[in-house]
Amino acid sequence: MNHVGIDVGGTKCHGVLVDELGAILAEVRYPTPHASELVALLESMFRELGGHATLGIGVPGLISHEGIVRASPNLKGAHNTPVGPALRSSLGISVHVENDATSAAFGEWQVGAARGAQNAVMVTLGTGIGGGIVMGNVLHRGAHGFAGEIGHMVVERNGIQCPCGLRGCWERYASGSALKHLSGGLSGEDVFKAFHAGDEAAGAVIDTYAEWIAIGLASLTNICDPEIIVIGGGVVESFAGDLTVVTNHLAKELYSSDARPHPRVVAASLGERAGAIGAALLVSHNT
Repeated sequence: MNHVGIDVGGTKCHGVLVDELGAILAEVRYPTPHASELVALLESMFRELGGHATLGIGVPGLISHEGIVRASPNLKGAHNTPVGPALRSSLGISVHVENDATSAAFGEWQVGAARGAQNAVMVTLGTGIGGGIVMGNVLHRGAHGFAGEIGHMVVERNGIQCPCGLRGCWERYASGSALKHLSGGLSGEDVFKAFHAGDEAAGAVIDTYAEWIAIGLASLTNICDPEIIVIGGGVVESFAGDLTVVTNHLAKELYSSDARPHPRVVAASLGERAGAIGAALLVSHNT
């Protein structure tokens, strides 16, 4: 059986039709609408992709087990939006709605960089930071479906204001948008371009940025003890596949670093399709 998966992002909705092995058979993209129009767009995308038997959707924010979007700072107008229940009612099919980063983690675990791991963490570095956690060969969602909101670990008490309302969240220091703040206003692309060209000032910025990434990874490692950490998002591509600067800092930040195995830190392999592929495969996993 084939499956449809749709990744709802802050600016675009990316849909794929995949087979049982996660191979993409078709895909479509549309601008992300206001939350009041989201269900209609998702239904239309599902039908465009063939209207097959199952539909999985990844949405940023707090997503309940029933598929209700409780809160989503990057999705305009989303508050208690019943995406799952509405689509099940209108389509009469199996629909599973999950946090977008959790969906991406599932995709990487099933058919990507973490395939075969029993304990893995995925970190997505974008506008914010999202994540997904696999422990004991089980994808963890938590009591209410909200597990994996790793970007809101507080790493600096009374630190930079976060859109979530808290201060000092990890994503204010280690996300893609945080790099612009660290560089004094330069785009991440420009900073990395200068860094790869050997610019010392840019190198210092990247080193500080990598340290902030490692601070969060150390906490995740202390809590989850994963064998592998997969890092996704546009930022990781800018490292050009070399995450040594991050792993070097991780070795310094990790509790009892000399007495324990360190997790492998690798780049995601599914790219921008990870969330959609993971969402598609998740729905069959839950039926």
